[in-house]
Amino acid sequence: MPEKTTKRPGKRVQDAEGESLQRDTKDRILDAAERMFAHGGFHGTSLRSITGEAGVNLAAIHYHYGSKDELIQAVFARRLAPLNRERLLLLDDLEAQAGGTGPDLEAVIHAFLAPVRRLDDEGSSRHVVVSLLGQAITQPDEKIRRLFVSQFTEVGRRFLAALARAVPHLPPEEMFWRLMFMVGAMVHTMTVSQHLEEFSGGICRSADVSSLVTHLVPFVTAGMRAPAPDGGGRLETE
Repeated sequence: MPEKTTKRPGKRVQDAEGESLQRDTKDRILDAAERMFAHGGFHGTSLRSITGEAGVNLAAIHYHYGSKDELIQAVFARRLAPLNRERLLLLDDLEAQAGGTGPDLEAVIHAFLAPVRRLDDEGSSRHVVVSLLGQAITQPDEKIRRLFVSQFTEVGRRFLAALARAVPHLPPEEMFWRLMFMVGAMVHTMTVSQHLEEFSGGICRSADVSSLVTHLVPFVTAGMRAPAPDGGGRLETE
């Protein structure tokens, strides 16, 4: 009988397996970097410690990310890019509905804040993500701050313009302040949320990001409608 030959996998199959392996390696590196940056800070975490945590060699990090700065940028982008895409899609819908008029203020604020509900899907890694973002915002290193802020360039521009149309009584400087207060309130509340149940005597639940958004939106909206502190401008009414 003629000897049977075993078919070797075709190039397309081999390419697919190679791509899958590379994706797995990149995800392991990002997962490990995220955990270690969140707990040890950006300067306190070395690339070698990340390789040990991820179970890869140093060459793998250099191959996929090039440098530590590029790895930090990739860690930020993985978590923030989906949030910012959703923010911009929600804002697109609002502006389309508003036509030539200014969009509804509360709806604009909701479009900015609501996407953080995605963190409810992160399960046990949610506190790691929140800690990572807290590290980035409070980071004294100017380079780290630039890497983080660069994720918000388009979102910041679009939402500032939408808010300016929604509350035209505010001068540009005041609008910048209030946008920063909104971001600060969101980040601070998320960062300390693990202590929320203790602070509130069990009234509030730390795992409930949806409630955070529900309560924060009207709070920020009221602040945005207030007149400028120098007395300029009128009080924005509904």
